[in-house]
Amino acid sequence: MSRIIAHLDMDAFFAAIEERDTPAFRGVPLVVGADPLGGKGRGVASTSNYLARAYGIHSATPISTAWRLSEEARRAGKPPVTFVSVDMPKYERISEEVMEIVRRFVTKVEQASIDEVYGDLSGTASYDEAERICRNLKKAIVSEVRLTASVGIGPNKLIAKIASGWQKPDGLMVVREEEVEAFLSPLSVRAIPGIGPKTEALLREKGIRVVKDLRDVSLQQLTHLLGKRGAALYDKAQGHDDSPVEEYSEPQSIGEQETFESDTLDSHTLFTQLDSLARGAMGRLTLEGFKAFRTVVLTVRFADFETKSRAHTLRVPSNDQDVLKREGIKLLMPFLDRRENPHRKRIRLLGVRLEKLM
Repeated sequence: MSRIIAHLDMDAFFAAIEERDTPAFRGVPLVVGADPLGGKGRGVASTSNYLARAYGIHSATPISTAWRLSEEARRAGKPPVTFVSVDMPKYERISEEVMEIVRRFVTKVEQASIDEVYGDLSGTASYDEAERICRNLKKAIVSEVRLTASVGIGPNKLIAKIASGWQKPDGLMVVREEEVEAFLSPLSVRAIPGIGPKTEALLREKGIRVVKDLRDVSLQQLTHLLGKRGAALYDKAQGHDDSPVEEYSEPQSIGEQETFESDTLDSHTLFTQLDSLARGAMGRLTLEGFKAFRTVVLTVRFADFETKSRAHTLRVPSNDQDVLKREGIKLLMPFLDRRENPHRKRIRLLGVRLEKLM
């Protein structure tokens, strides 16, 4: 039996909420994220509206870069960016409202993040019926929460997700099973989830620029080039994805991270922050209803944005904050000397993540 899967993605979600709630923000470039502090701010942009994206500001753009791009636009006679702080409790509340609407139209759904959800419409009579349902769903979201969403419909989650980004904002794209190859072929390899700038550059060196080029590479060649990831990308290039829509998915990990006001290698500052992150992670572990963790992951981002993660898995599960702090310190110590930091680079961000939750 063939499947029909929809992927709904809210348009510039955080920024759209702020525009909806504050009329002065409408029609101007808007970035929701860290305080830019006149170009000296830390952290990143969480979301930008489409006017700010035209300046080159996207999710995860360093906030200092966003400020610089805004100033360049201002000097060119264009409107500068308005920067707004993140209001996560409000965004989570509105996300819940959106998900309640989705569940009225689609019985089997999987929330993938705060602003995106998959729906299994395989029980509908046809793609035409699935499209009708999704158009009505989009209208309901506009009517009830005054926000727009883009939807992709396809034979699996992969195609649905790519399609949902195709006609943003407020788009709806249907890719039937027989249309998959023609749909994917001309797209940049970056359209494939899991291919970032580094992999794109590596593939470009081999003359692989669009998905059709990727499809023409053998599984053996791709595995040789990219290791284990090669096999997964080979399947994606063919448009294959048999992952199910799971109605409830427990968090695979729980984490906390913090960007420092200024880059540092001061051990006291780092250990104090590590202690705070450990407390925050343990608090979230309890809040989510988990009893214990087995794996501790430490993430370090240097001043030049190079990012490294190191992990340790305990022999037995633990729910002890002191154990978490001790393991975090063990993972952090090599970054304070030449083992993990031979050039003595200062640290910009520290993160702690718990995995193998139970």
